[in-house]
Amino acid sequence: MGPDPKELDRSAPLVRPATLADAYAVFALADMLAISFPIDRAGFDRAFPDVLDVPGTHLLVAEVDGRVGGYLLGFVHPSFYANRPVAWVEELAVLPDDRRRGLGARLMRGFEDSARVDGARLVALATTRAAAFYQAIGYERRADYFRKTIINQEA
Repeated sequence: MGPDPKELDRSAPLVRPATLADAYAVFALADMLAISFPIDRAGFDRAFPDVLDVPGTHLLVAEVDGRVGGYLLGFVHPSFYANRPVAWVEELAVLPDDRRRGLGARLMRGFEDSARVDGARLVALATTRAAAFYQAIGYERRADYFRKTIINQEA
């Protein structure tokens, strides 16, 4: 007799839109990802429901073994240069023990599918730590990334 089909489904990574129930897991992942600014729990808790409701915002989670192993926060917004909407991946994080299991690639594919439905022409992102991953899933290096902090964190 083979494995229980319910167990097979439970262990296969599933990408789905995040819900309020995912807040704790997403916070833990976001906190792990943060290198520029510390993640403030109270601010996160205030923002999380809003993120779920903003049109063009996509917060996806990868569920594996009945728990959240990764998340992606991305946006689809209008543009002039592409003559249609474009999509931007703001955050992508996968738990260290879940890396190399396809969760990151599945999250990216899920966002690409959502962006396509929203009429986006392209998906873009900036990264300092994962260039090889993005190149392996078909992304090409195109530009430099510049930033300027405009709000003092202490204020």
